[in-house]
Amino acid sequence: MKSLGINIDHVATLRQARGEGFPDPIEAARACEKAGCDSIVAHLREDRRHINERDIERLVAKIGTILNLEMSTSSEIVDIACSLRPSRVTLVPEKRQELTTEGGLEILKYLKKITVSVETLKKQDIGCSLFIDPDREAISAAKSTGADAIELHTGNYARAFALGEKNAIDREFERLAAGARYANNLGLAVNVGHGLDYNNVSRIVSIKETREFNIGFSVIARSLFVGITEAVREMARLVKGG
Repeated sequence: MKSLGINIDHVATLRQARGEGFPDPIEAARACEKAGCDSIVAHLREDRRHINERDIERLVAKIGTILNLEMSTSSEIVDIACSLRPSRVTLVPEKRQELTTEGGLEILKYLKKITVSVETLKKQDIGCSLFIDPDREAISAAKSTGADAIELHTGNYARAFALGEKNAIDREFERLAAGARYANNLGLAVNVGHGLDYNNVSRIVSIKETREFNIGFSVIARSLFVGITEAVREMARLVKGG
């Protein structure tokens, strides 16, 4: 059974644009839950450009589904996660100059630091997923850290889809499918995310090993026209069927 996680970062981005107290990302998260999503995703960045600690505190206290905290391996952020105790975390790369997360973790380069972060978080009974590219070496390294799951970076597939480059779409889809099979054989849960939208998600849903679809920007953008309840329901139908 596929599940849908909704990333609420861009609700907080809109709040920060005017420095107001609204729109409230926690209110948005609760609306997404009622509409049928299975988890809420929020990225506590080192520069606090949208989500902040108080948001995470309130999400832990107020939502009824899983909170998936996206975060870097910064010791400060790891300490915050251990203190606030979200349901689970997804470790992601982070660069100050980027608009959004681009590419998977350089897991081979930073294997020791990532492993220490996973071990620290799991001691607090926080589940761990690693955001990586669909490459065998990266997937094997993810397994070695003790992580419970991986989230395969679908950005290259989404970019090719947007450009209508059929050969590139097929190539990136096959990389994702092969990566999902390999990870599943290693005993890792397989999640996917980045750049997925209402037009490109269905083909990724066809990869039977995929479990969770983490989607944010396209759903929040769609909600401007149809409302957040309908936007989530539309995506849930594509991901979960019905």
